[in-house]
Amino acid sequence: MTSASKGLLFGTAGVPLSTPGTSTLAAIEHIKKLGLDCLEVEFVKGVNMGSDTARAVKERAAALGIRLSVHAPYYVNLNSPEQGKRLSSQERLIASARMAEHLGAKDVVFHGGYYGHDTPEKTYETIKKGIKEVISTLKAGKNTAVLRLETMGKKSQFGSLDEVLFMCREVEGLLPCLDFSHIHAREGGANSYRHFLRILRKVEKKLGKDSLANVHIHISGVHYGLKGEVKHLDLKESDFHYEDWVQALRDVGAAGMVICESPNLETDAIMLKNLYQSYKLKG
Repeated sequence: MTSASKGLLFGTAGVPLSTPGTSTLAAIEHIKKLGLDCLEVEFVKGVNMGSDTARAVKERAAALGIRLSVHAPYYVNLNSPEQGKRLSSQERLIASARMAEHLGAKDVVFHGGYYGHDTPEKTYETIKKGIKEVISTLKAGKNTAVLRLETMGKKSQFGSLDEVLFMCREVEGLLPCLDFSHIHAREGGANSYRHFLRILRKVEKKLGKDSLANVHIHISGVHYGLKGEVKHLDLKESDFHYEDWVQALRDVGAAGMVICESPNLETDAIMLKNLYQSYKLKG
């Protein structure tokens, strides 16, 4: 299996568009042919894969040296005003983590929820309680998957950079998924080498010296407005300064997974990997 210690690994959120087929097994084969390194298995509409298929995916990914992660269903709101929906959200996270174990995927990315009519402070405490309960259940079942709380792009969503980092400090076993396009859309800035370096140093300061050696990152272009993210764009069609971003990641020695969520998926993933490798050679 490819190790994050070798630097950044680049891949796609789901099956690459040029894959001859739509299955995860076909995606793994195609990721390898494209010269990419990893794949995020998208369970965004539900955890519907069978355990036998998952084990076959695990074996093929290991044989080809492709690292896997999982994205939990989008319909997770740990701050829902309805207790039943909060409990259902927890069950979706647990199901995602159990499937990740079958897949040999270490990381499970998820969205925390929405503020609704609550204050950010109350939302934080409610979501923290829900995450702790999920992690406790997973530990009791000896599940080793790591939950990754994603930074979110809409201002109605829980998940500013500071909220995510503070949550990861307070909840043992929780790590961040750093979506830089979401951070950019939410803050309306964070779009220069200096900004990117500041974000990465903040992660290191809040979560420890080794935190940048095990990152999980989402990236795409993004269209945004006063309320934050509107939709994803291809990087070259956006205002995101991805060359500065790659340089900052390279300069801090970040290692881990970079998952491309641009509409063109593998095109931007390959471009970013080539750019990263060219910077490494210069260094």
